[in-house]
Amino acid sequence: MPESKSRRRPTKGPAQTPSSNVQKPNAAWFLPVMVTLMLVGLFWIITYYISDGKFPIPNINNWNIGIGFAIALSGFMMTTRWRS
Repeated sequence: MPESKSRRRPTKGPAQTPSSNVQKPNAAWFLPVMVTLMLVGLFWIITYYISDGKFPIPNINNWNIGIGFAIALSGFMMTTRWRS
């Protein structure tokens, strides 16, 4: 029975630099926007409760709570992309 040919291993090329996996830090505006969104959402909800539903938008009633949570949630979602 004939012997099978041995496989040649590929030659090793230049080593790949690990810089392709390194993540760059966020832009300078990212942190202030993230914190501002969280605080604006919090103040929106607090304003609604303190003003007894008259502010920030009087005619939408409890939707003010949803708007406040949506603003704050967008800030919290930005924290998942935070890199220092």
